[in-house]
Amino acid sequence: MTPAPPAVTGRFAPSPTGAMHLGNARTALLAWLHSRAAGGRHMLRFEDLDTGRVRDWAYDVTRRDLEWLGLDWEEEYRQSERLDRYAAALETLDIYPCTCTRKEVLAAIEGSAGAPHGDEPVYPGTCRTVTAHPDRPAARRWRVPDQTVYAHDDLRGWTLCQHLPSQVGDMVLRRNDGVYAYHLAVVVDDAQMGVTDVVRGEDLWSATPRQVALQTALGLPPVRYLHVPLMKDFQGERLAKRGGAPGVRELRESGRPAGALVAALARSLGWDVPDEVTPADLLPLWRTWRP
Repeated sequence: MTPAPPAVTGRFAPSPTGAMHLGNARTALLAWLHSRAAGGRHMLRFEDLDTGRVRDWAYDVTRRDLEWLGLDWEEEYRQSERLDRYAAALETLDIYPCTCTRKEVLAAIEGSAGAPHGDEPVYPGTCRTVTAHPDRPAARRWRVPDQTVYAHDDLRGWTLCQHLPSQVGDMVLRRNDGVYAYHLAVVVDDAQMGVTDVVRGEDLWSATPRQVALQTALGLPPVRYLHVPLMKDFQGERLAKRGGAPGVRELRESGRPAGALVAALARSLGWDVPDEVTPADLLPLWRTWRP
């Protein structure tokens, strides 16, 4: 008898650096729809490693906003409570100390014969053999293997290939202030939380191969990735907290019906819905939707 495929476990992973805006809410809705349409579990994970940017009130406000919208979850996690797990994972990788500043990295790239590949500079390996400034606090970089990594998106049908040394470079996995890098934390968390499917904004698509590479290096199971379009403002720019994007909390506290906002989020995807809907009403639309 063929064994049943593993149950879907999805997650929504906000950063508690402020109140959720409409773009966050739409991604949260789509992540919830994917989990529930598959009859799966859904998790809430607060990505709060950068404690200097965290706002204590944002945890509760985010929970209230999600509950108001009708988005529930089975379990909740905080990255700030899982530091020992990231430390253990880091020690299994080929890492080395790096004291280069971003300015020094850019200067080294500009002064070399090679140019940066892609949209971001590639670390030239200054500290690979000798620590450049041993008197400074050191970050920890992963000496990436000489491999080409392939990532696939199950929603859009995209495939992205990146040669790790030339297109990604040795990645910082712990900053010089001790904060663990996003890429390390999310792959460790997803594996230990049993996450099988990740629905997130398409701005993270270009980072997917390096996360696949870390999963492989750490011996962690792969996950399915689904990248959804970002919500844009009237100028065509992505909504962002720092840009003053409309907040869900303000709409909730104004007395607006939650169903009206859910309907507005659905219509922003081109879905034909009534003036008020619940997330459960949208399950059939998610099952057949392709951006």
